[in-house]
Amino acid sequence: MENHQIKKLTSENIANEHICCAMSDKKCVPGYNAKKDWLKENFKDGYVFKKLDVRGKVFIEYVPAEKGWLPIIAPNYMLINCFWVSGKYKKQGHAKALLKECETDAKKMNGIVAVSSSKKQPFMSDKKFFQKQGFELCDTAEPYFELWYKPLKKDAPVPKFKNVAKTASCDNKDGLTIYYTNACPFTDYYVNTELIRVAKDKKMKIKIIKLETKEQAQNHAVPHTIYSVFYNGKFVTQHILNEKSFDKFIKV
Repeated sequence: MENHQIKKLTSENIANEHICCAMSDKKCVPGYNAKKDWLKENFKDGYVFKKLDVRGKVFIEYVPAEKGWLPIIAPNYMLINCFWVSGKYKKQGHAKALLKECETDAKKMNGIVAVSSSKKQPFMSDKKFFQKQGFELCDTAEPYFELWYKPLKKDAPVPKFKNVAKTASCDNKDGLTIYYTNACPFTDYYVNTELIRVAKDKKMKIKIIKLETKEQAQNHAVPHTIYSVFYNGKFVTQHILNEKSFDKFIKV
């Protein structure tokens, strides 16, 4: 592993630091800036963003689960919200080093918890990594979500998904329903520009709901609150759709 420094972003330095995702995608600049604002607001709740000091997607985000934007019950656990090591930085030990940062910050807590999937899914951490690092499967939710945890105390309670997150359905049964937050730089453009245009071209009804608070996210219908797509009331995917991928996931 190359000797790169791990840097923690703060309200003081975030203006001069990149946040890894969407660094060069000009159409996502508003979403990129919105993610920085989202981070600054959530730093107040103990949210942590640490990255390798390189120009690449090598970072981890975590927060005490009670302050997290996910519908889970995990008292005194540290929740990994987003975790990404990509490109030439893979298989160099950087993921382990970033997870170690999380473990160090969680050493007085009950443990660490993360959402993954039964099969590898886009925009989600691969459960195989968590398995290798000593995590255990503790709950599931439709259609493929899994909750993995690593207890750091012998008497640590076992985390679980909230019941509301196990239905994989929403109230709107007519057309597309898109939920999103500013926790990802890509969501703003691909929801409010790209997907609206695609839905219009296909003469399809679309309803967009932005989760503005962690309380809303903690009561979402699936364990993926950054972005989730429902069609006729049923969850379809957390893959951020564009014109090219739309027909693969939305079967009319």
